[in-house]
Amino acid sequence: MATGILYLIPNTLGEAPPADVLPVHTIETARKLDYFVVEHAKSARRFLSQIQTETPLQSLEMAELSEHTAVTELPVLLAPLLAGRDAGLLSEAGCPGVADPGAELVALAHQRGVRVVPLVGPSSILLALMASGLNGQGFAFRGYLPVDEVARGKSIAALEVDSARLKQTQIFIETPYRNHKLLTALLAQCRPGTRICVATDLTLPTEWVRTCKVSEWKSSSIPDLNKRPSIFLLQA
Repeated sequence: MATGILYLIPNTLGEAPPADVLPVHTIETARKLDYFVVEHAKSARRFLSQIQTETPLQSLEMAELSEHTAVTELPVLLAPLLAGRDAGLLSEAGCPGVADPGAELVALAHQRGVRVVPLVGPSSILLALMASGLNGQGFAFRGYLPVDEVARGKSIAALEVDSARLKQTQIFIETPYRNHKLLTALLAQCRPGTRICVATDLTLPTEWVRTCKVSEWKSSSIPDLNKRPSIFLLQA
């Protein structure tokens, strides 16, 4: 028996209506599904309610996959697909599998011969790179930097060295309530001529993107980034 298809469904990056940032094909494909693997059921239900799934919300089957999900639980999540049922892997924000725990389920799907279909939608990482004016030919996404102040400083120094050596844009993120600490650390650690970009609230009405040298950041006012989803980029 043929397996089902695992559709990778991008989510909005905030409170924007899905139709404002997702193509019609992505929404229509998601609407037809009745089994979803999601990071948090509550927020997933809100999204699925907005796109108006063909199956009533209360009748949808939903399984959670988070950073705390054990690898041994993944076969259970994939079982409906092996039985021939299509499913949607829904990111909490942005694209599934990119800085997202869904990557492990995608890997298992490939191992088990399940077809994987990525759908078009917003990626804050690529949107930030597009808007930054930094090198889009060579770049690396580094995820989260260390929380510890000393370790974070060493990591920033290493990123700056790699950026200069490889002529490469370095991209990273932070938990929104620590945004200001990270930007402060970047300005303290990096050389005056290094360019830093901060891209905040992408696709939202409050979207704000700025790229300039460290020396210019230091001589200007910094906006309130607290609890606002942000992407940070660095090019030495």
